Amino acid sequence: MRSRRALRSAGALGLLALTATACSGEASRLGMPEPIGPQAERMLKLWQGSWIAAFAVGAVVWGLIIWAVLFHRKRSDDLPPQVRYNMPIEILYTAVPFVIIAVLFFFTVRDEDYVEKTTKNPAVVIDVTGFQWSWQFDYKEKVGGQEKTVASVVGQPVSPNASTGAKPVMTIPSGKTVRVRLHSNDVIHSFWVPALLYKKDVMPGYTNEFEFTADKPGTYEGRCAELCGVDHSRMLFQLRVVPPEQYAKFIADSKAALAAGGAQ
Repeated sequence: MRSRRALRSAGALGLLALTATACSGEASRLGMPEPIGPQAERMLKLWQGSWIAAFAVGAVVWGLIIWAVLFHRKRSDDLPPQVRYNMPIEILYTAVPFVIIAVLFFFTVRDEDYVEKTTKNPAVVIDVTGFQWSWQFDYKEKVGGQEKTVASVVGQPVSPNASTGAKPVMTIPSGKTVRVRLHSNDVIHSFWVPALLYKKDVMPGYTNEFEFTADKPGTYEGRCAELCGVDHSRMLFQLRVVPPEQYAKFIADSKAALAAGGAQ
């Protein structure tokens, strides 16, 4: 009886804790940042689905353990009935893991294809170059049939505690498809904006690329996610999502600055 009362008390406390955090967006995201675009939303749903599957399996396993402890504990010195095998149960615990793995594999492949998909004519193309110890953002447009840099932002290494203005900023329009092409001239870096729920390696001698759309205007922190040397922690930048008209003004101002012989 004591064990049953303890089990009910533990269940009640667990239910209370879940109820207290049910309205929290952070709790529902299971530690992930708030997504800012459709690709990030898809990855968040995959993350949540994986946790739901893990919780379900955990609940079944813990339920069986508790059931065995409560109802099949030792009550005497008599030897319990001995059995050689139970074919239905053995088939069940062999088949169920394969089904779980197959379902998770299907959704992972489906969402990976969606996130990694590229289009023929993205609205914005940005060449991102990682270098020790900062970032360069070159905005590309086709001029006279040839691709040219129409705006450029070159960063400088900053302290992790530096003011936001010291970090290089990659500006993009909200609601538009942005293609990022990643380059490195020295070592392997990694382009990471937590709000995108995505990161991609930046490798010398190879161009990685991906596309995304950000629907929520704002400023989001970014950093290098690959240990690339002694000042790795100084490779900080920001992603700024602005309305399309503000982005157009940014490009126009940057073109004027380039024409004058400088870079932002």
